[in-house]
Amino acid sequence: MNIARHIVKELLKAAKEYPVLAILGPRQSGKTTVVKTTFPHHNYVLLEEPDILEFALSDPRAFLKHYSNENGLIIDEAQHAPDLFSYIQGVVDAEQIPGRFILTGSQNFYLNEQISQTLAGRVNISILLPLSLGEIKSTLQLPDSYESLLFEGQYPKVIAQNIDPHKWYQNYIHTYIERDVRQIKNITDLHLFQKFLALCAGRIGQVVNWSDLGRDCGISTKTVTSWISLLQASYLIFLLYPHHENFNKRIIKSPKLYFYDAGVACALLKIRTQDQLSMHYLKGQLFESFVLAEITKQSFNQGLNPHLYFWAVQSGHEVDCLLGKDNDLIPIEIKSSETINSKFFEGLQYWSKLASKDPAKGYLIYGGKERQKRSLGTVLGWDAIDKIEQEIL
Repeated sequence: MNIARHIVKELLKAAKEYPVLAILGPRQSGKTTVVKTTFPHHNYVLLEEPDILEFALSDPRAFLKHYSNENGLIIDEAQHAPDLFSYIQGVVDAEQIPGRFILTGSQNFYLNEQISQTLAGRVNISILLPLSLGEIKSTLQLPDSYESLLFEGQYPKVIAQNIDPHKWYQNYIHTYIERDVRQIKNITDLHLFQKFLALCAGRIGQVVNWSDLGRDCGISTKTVTSWISLLQASYLIFLLYPHHENFNKRIIKSPKLYFYDAGVACALLKIRTQDQLSMHYLKGQLFESFVLAEITKQSFNQGLNPHLYFWAVQSGHEVDCLLGKDNDLIPIEIKSSETINSKFFEGLQYWSKLASKDPAKGYLIYGGKERQKRSLGTVLGWDAIDKIEQEIL
C-alpha cells in the first residue's frame, strides 16, 4: 500500500537548492520508501549489505564514482561509512549539482553528528516521523475512536498491514535496543536501559524530575540526561519546555516528556488491548502526546522547526501547549474527554487574560469529533488535528 507522504513537496524543493539531502527519523518511519519513490532516477545503495559496505570503507572515492549515475545517489544507512562524508563534500564542492546525494539512516545519533561535522552548509536535513493523521486520512479510513489510533500507533507497517500492534511494537523496541543502543558507548546493561524506557513511558505528559527518574532506575542523573539525549536523537521521545513568560507568577521550569508515537508508549506500558488503554490512568497523557506529536509532524513535513511550549504556574493554572507563530503565541488546551466541558477553557482564559490576548484565538482539542467556534476558543475534534496545519502553521 502506497501512502502519500506530505514531506515529499519539501524534499523536492530542497533537492533544487542543496547538493545533499539528509532524511532522519526513527526506524521504520518510511524513510527508504520515501526517498526511493521521490527520487526514482537516483541510484540506490544500502550500506547494511556487507560487500557494499566493504567497498565504501576500503575505497570511498571509487565507491561514489561506481554507484552514482547522472541523476545522483541514494545512500541508505549512511552512518556505517563515516569516511564517505568527506569524499561527498569534495564531490559536491567540485560539481555544485543540487540533489546530488540523498542520505538516510536509522542511527540518527551518529548520522547527525557526521553531517554536522562534514557537510554543514551543504545539506538540508528533513525529519520524517511516523504517519500523520492527514496522511492516514488521505489513504485509509480513520478508526471510530482515538483510543484505537493511539493503541495501533502510526508506523506505516502497522497501519498498512493490519498486524498485531502490541507484538509489533515489542519487537520494534527490542530491535531498537539490540541494533542501536548496543552500539552506543557506555550502555552495556541493555536490560537496565529497557527499564529506563519503561519508566519514561510511565512519566509521559508529566514534568520530569531527572533525579527521581535516576533513583527509580538505579542510575546517576548524568546517565539519565545522556540516555534522554539518545532517545531524543532516535526520535522516540521529545521534551516540551516551559515558556519563559512568568507574568509575575512562579512558573514551572522543568520540561515535560512525550513520545512521538503512542503505540510505542503503549507497548512500554504493557497495554495489550484497546480496552486496557480506554481504562488506563495515563490515557489523557497519551492523548496529549498524540496531539503534540501531530502538530510536530506537520511542522517537520513543511521543513519547519516546531516552536511548542507549555505554560504552568505552581498554583496550578496551566496551558498544555503554546504554539509559536509569527512572533505570536497561540494557546492550545488538550482534553481526552469526548464531551466538551466549560471548565476545559479555564486555562485558556487565565493565560489569555495575563497575556492580554483574545481568548477566541485559542484552541481546544478534545476526544470528540465536533467543531465549534466559541468566544472562548475554537474547538477541534481529534480527527481534525490536521486542520491545525491550515489554520495556524
